[in-house]
Amino acid sequence: MMRINNYDFGRIVIHKKEYNRDLIVFADKVIPNWQRKEGHSLNVEDLKDVLEFNPEVIVVGTGFYGVMEVPKKTKDFVEKRGIKLIVQKTSQAYKTFNELTESGEKIVGCFHLTC
Repeated sequence: MMRINNYDFGRIVIHKKEYNRDLIVFADKVIPNWQRKEGHSLNVEDLKDVLEFNPEVIVVGTGFYGVMEVPKKTKDFVEKRGIKLIVQKTSQAYKTFNELTESGEKIVGCFHLTC
């Protein structure tokens, strides 16, 4: 089970390993260097790996200042699949991810680390 130890602008620590680029966190693995079609917008195609996992919950960290947007089209697509979508600044989202992971829900975290 993945646990995020710490987050600060441009830096996240998971199981004592530091990452400095956006990433996706599953219960058992990390996909580093997560790139989106449009850097500060989360499109449906950016969630391909996440949706294949068929999660119950997706937690999206929108960055330190919350600059990354999740368009209505993306929110609607995810929610129509019966997946709960939680969108927060990354400083709160990583804590939410940790709490939900402990609850036993099938969860994925998608984290923008900078702005």
